[in-house]
Amino acid sequence: MSIIKRPIITEKMTNQSEKYNRYAFVVDRKVNKIEIKKAVAEMYDVTVDSVRTMICIGKKRIRGTKSGMIVGKTSTYKKAIVTLVEGDSIDFYSNI
Repeated sequence: MSIIKRPIITEKMTNQSEKYNRYAFVVDRKVNKIEIKKAVAEMYDVTVDSVRTMICIGKKRIRGTKSGMIVGKTSTYKKAIVTLVEGDSIDFYSNI
């Protein structure tokens, strides 16, 4: 079971990482803040100050086609916003 699924790299989170040293990750829905803190510390070799989590509920999507309306839903996921100690940072683009 992988705790951290992927980082969230958006314009808003890039701004937060530069200003407040915060990074966001999509994590497994069953893990808690302590497990997220340990996983980020081990994976990126940084010191984590705090972790905030939220469950983002999937939204209903409707699309009209020739054959009728197609109704679907996006998936529900858990998001963790991790604040690092001042002086530490994560470089997501180093492996590219």
